Amino acid sequence: MTQEAPPNHGQRDKYPAPSGRRRFVKGLVGASALSGVTTVGGFAVDAATDQGGVGGGTVSYIGIQNIAGPANRPMPLVPLEISDGALRGKWPSVSEVTTGGDTFRIAKAELGGVTYSQQWFQYCGLEVAAGLEPDPERDGFLRSKAAYDWQSQLNDGDKLRVEHFEDYESWGNDIGSDGLGKPAVATWRSQGEDVKEIQVQVFRTPAVSKMVAGDDEYADLAGEIREFLDAATAKDFIAWVNRCTHLCCNPGYKTMPGSAKFEAADKVYCNCHQSVYDPFSPTTATFASRPRPQG
Repeated sequence: MTQEAPPNHGQRDKYPAPSGRRRFVKGLVGASALSGVTTVGGFAVDAATDQGGVGGGTVSYIGIQNIAGPANRPMPLVPLEISDGALRGKWPSVSEVTTGGDTFRIAKAELGGVTYSQQWFQYCGLEVAAGLEPDPERDGFLRSKAAYDWQSQLNDGDKLRVEHFEDYESWGNDIGSDGLGKPAVATWRSQGEDVKEIQVQVFRTPAVSKMVAGDDEYADLAGEIREFLDAATAKDFIAWVNRCTHLCCNPGYKTMPGSAKFEAADKVYCNCHQSVYDPFSPTTATFASRPRPQG
């Protein structure tokens, strides 16, 4: 598993002290400046219609907070629902947008007081993934992708089900503390795709209910985030796209024993450049999503 992130110019190096790694130059990774950006329905879309594609632009989203390493922003949450006991990622409704004389389709909706759109996931090359086509009919179930020992009981592609996580309040794998929750890795809207799959980290943790309720340890969590979590989580499940916002590696929660050296044994850790994310600390962020290919 892997993970990473870029530092901001003029700020201290965000690598954890033990890493000994050098600072990366700002601008090495990330969306380029987008021209012709227009605000539509509460977020920006790129009006470009050349080979650069359409539907990119500045977007606000909610993700798990990056707390160390060169990653410059959170990894976006994937809203969840449960259908007949199986986990499924929610997909926004599809509408047509006309800007600059060009019309294209985009998936967006209001969810828990937040504008949720496919743009949240248009980074690290995922903008070309077939799964990010607006089509709402695509299989949205989260399907197992072996990453943890316990997932060996499943076949790759099996639907993840609530019953697979019954021991989430006691689960542990000798990395960090036991009983914080049970993780899995899955693919989403990617069945039959061998080019660009959308990989998701799933996590069932008692912390979800506490965050939504605003318990003492989460009293500082903003009301809009709690409202969104109430609409975007179910039965203590939370999920996020598993692409580090630094150099697009696949981080992991409790997948690397060496993460303890970076105070990340109970966090999401990317071992490429020691970026660390906190799954117990969702936050808002803004970034320039990359345009999709014009289809």
